[in-house]
Amino acid sequence: MQTACRPIALAARIALALGLFLPLASLPAAAESLVSRGEYLATIMDCTGCHTEGALVGRPDPTRLLAGSSMGFGIPDYGYVYPPNLTPDLETGLGAWSEAEIVAAIRTGVRPDGRELVVMPWRSYGRLNDADAAALVAYLKSLPPMKFAVPPLTGWSETPPAPYMTVVVP
Repeated sequence: MQTACRPIALAARIALALGLFLPLASLPAAAESLVSRGEYLATIMDCTGCHTEGALVGRPDPTRLLAGSSMGFGIPDYGYVYPPNLTPDLETGLGAWSEAEIVAAIRTGVRPDGRELVVMPWRSYGRLNDADAAALVAYLKSLPPMKFAVPPLTGWSETPPAPYMTVVVP
């Protein structure tokens, strides 16, 4: 059974084989499509559920989309962690991270500094294919940079620097 888009895909392959390329005007549309796909993925992966201020208490602040949270997680025998800023801010977000470093953190749960992302469900996210990982990174890089430093990682025996919820990690 053939679908309506099969002839278009075939025509695109033939055009590429003949060295006919899409006009440059279509590149912004392709980038926009990649960012839209990334936004969709961030939505179904519920990135905002942790990384947006107020989301963990049921009152997400739409003006602080993915800029991190001051509500954290207390993990027994580990410490207190706070969902980091995912915007491209150079100082407090992912702005200094390369695309490869962001993809590695999403897939392996390890930050560029070697720290494990113990709460993020990276074991599930590790199955993202390359195209979806690239789209998610394109979306994160497209966000307006917001300066917001989340409270620091604090040891379990220390006083937590901000409110938290206790999490039991299996």
